[in-house]
Order: sequence, then C-alpha cells, then structure tokens
Amino acid sequence: MCCFSGPVTSVSDTRIFARGTADGRQFLVYSMSLEAAADVAMVLPIPVASGAAQDAVKFIDLSATADFFDQLENAWPAPTPAAGGRGPTKAAIDLPVEQVGAFEASFVPTLTDFARLDARFRLPAGTWDRLPQYRTHGFVVFKLKAGKVEVHPMAFSFPRADVRTLFFPTVHIHDGVVHERAHFDHRLFLQAAHPPQDEQHEWPESQQVGRQIRDFAKLSELLDPDHHFYRHSVRGDNLNRDTVVATG
Repeated sequence: MCCFSGPVTSVSDTRIFARGTADGRQFLVYSMSLEAAADVAMVLPIPVASGAAQDAVKFIDLSATADFFDQLENAWPAPTPAAGGRGPTKAAIDLPVEQVGAFEASFVPTLTDFARLDARFRLPAGTWDRLPQYRTHGFVVFKLKAGKVEVHPMAFSFPRADVRTLFFPTVHIHDGVVHERAHFDHRLFLQAAHPPQDEQHEWPESQQVGRQIRDFAKLSELLDPDHHFYRHSVRGDNLNRDTVVATG
C-alpha cells in the first residue's frame, strides 16, 4: 500500500494505476480511503532512474477527475470476480513543495534527502534500515489531512529504473514497523500494448481502450488512446512487498 509518517486508524479501498511511456517514464495514480487522528504524510518509494534530478517527478492534478478509477472500472462490461489473494503545512526544508489539488507534495530524490524534509513527515528512525531494497529509490511524499476522507487520486510520472516493468507501491508501513505480512485491500490497474507477463495472477483485459474513457480529453496525458487496460485484485493476508509486473 504505502508508508505513513505516523499512526493511521484505517486504510482501505486502495486503487493504483500504472502505465509506461516510450521515453522511459512511468505514470502512477494512487487513491484510497483513509482515517487518521492527525495530519500525516504518505511516502511512496519509487524506483527512479539513477541520478534522477530534483525535478524528475512531474505531479499531475486530478482533483477535477476524482472519479478516475470509477471511469477505469467502466472499461470492463461487468464486474470481474476478484482474483485470489495471495506534504507539509510548513514547507519542506530546502525541498520544493507543490500544491497538487487538495495535497501538498514533494519529491525526495534519495534516502539522504529525507534530512531536508520537515521532521513531522519522516518515517520513524531506523525504518529505512529495515528496507534495504529502497537504498536506490526516490520517494514521493503527500501530506494528508486528519479525519476520515476519500483521498482523490494522486498522480505523477517519474523516470523509471527498469523500462521493462511497471511498479506498484504496495508495501505497508502503518505503525512504524515493517511486518513480514500485511492485510491487502488493493485493486491494481495498468495500461499496456500487451497483456502483463504474470504467470501467477490473472489480469482480465478491458473491452474499452483509452480513447473510450469518458473524460479521455482531460486524461489524455495519462492514458494511451489505443491500448486496453488490465486489472488485478489483491485482498486479505499477503506477503508485505511491492508489486512489479513485466509488460514486455
């Protein structure tokens, strides 16, 4: 799912969309239902290309298309049974902060750069030591308001380290502890020229292509007009890890 800088009461109905581009970037859109007693930051590790600059991540405002994922769901003619489960009020120190719809967002290029982020929105000390796979990653940070909210889709693109795969940030850290297993309530979507190369899971193909999505004119930056969509549900107790899918 994602990593939070402080305790959260609940997170559910997570939906993530990914699409790669010919110039080596990946679009990623993230949405969820969240309840938290205080303002928290959500941190998404992303496998950026080596040497990514401070402005390597491009944020996209989807506040005017908050039903983005509902529109994607309509690309299938009928519900598909779920597959079996297996930015701060105070600006970040020296890190640029962008207003993206209802959120404030920052890109943290490396683990070292977290020292330049407001301490309230960092993960507890030692967390990253237990996650060595992120030593070469960058990090996108969104500030989220306290309370019970439906988070409108958060979207951005980044230069990906491996152009042969699409990355979904699904590791959970909700209490400052890295658990081996976690509860998933995820719906993953991708768009590609060919079906995902995933022998373990089914990814049903949509009937519609990108140009047939209702608000395609607004979403043309995110979606390819001619490719179909694929989706996969992950629910229940699973290994606590990110999801990486080969797309050929």
